[in-house]
Amino acid sequence: MKVVWTSVAIEKLDEIERFIAQDNPKRASEFIDTLLEKGDSMGLYPDSGRVVPEISYPEIREVFVCNYRIVYHRTPVRIEILTVFEGHRSIRIDELEH
Repeated sequence: MKVVWTSVAIEKLDEIERFIAQDNPKRASEFIDTLLEKGDSMGLYPDSGRVVPEISYPEIREVFVCNYRIVYHRTPVRIEILTVFEGHRSIRIDELEH
């Protein structure tokens, strides 16, 4: 299944990388690669993520990488990565582009 990263998700990755790079540029790059790999793997395992608890729509799911949440929308033909953010935050449906 095809995986598409939304512009919002890409912006969030850039923000995360800039933040981590303040202390460790090499680690920032490596961590972004890990996030990208995990998101891209959703094309192979689209149902492996859990339903986002605060949204409760079965087609909006998430996976964790360390303390970050990758939120995606599962459609019959593709996976849309909607956003990436720190896991301690909650999210509302109106924050998601889909």
